[in-house]
Amino acid sequence: MRLPLGAGWRGSCSAGASEFIPNDDTIHNYCNLGYAAGCPHLPADRDWDAIRFSVARTSVDQITLNFVCESAHAPAEHGKLTFDVVREHWITSHSDPRVRRLAACYLQSFRARQNPFIE
Repeated sequence: MRLPLGAGWRGSCSAGASEFIPNDDTIHNYCNLGYAAGCPHLPADRDWDAIRFSVARTSVDQITLNFVCESAHAPAEHGKLTFDVVREHWITSHSDPRVRRLAACYLQSFRARQNPFIE
């Protein structure tokens, strides 16, 4: 199975009003599958149900990601995020810290698949 962020992840959940650490079942069944609409911790009033990433372009000095925020299985927002490989920072980012955090996870997974010696 292809995981949306390129690998399985653990950590805190920031979908609700306050962050918490989900248990292993929640992570396996909702978080790492990318569509958490059935998660009991997910607030009813939310901007998106899922955020998807893909690599749009790579070069020796930049990696550009496409992102799509989904609501009810339909695009609600989309755009591009560009990472400067040389300076190790985002050139274009997103205003929402949740999108930035997930983009960083996706980028880390992508870079590790390209070069397994990158941590």
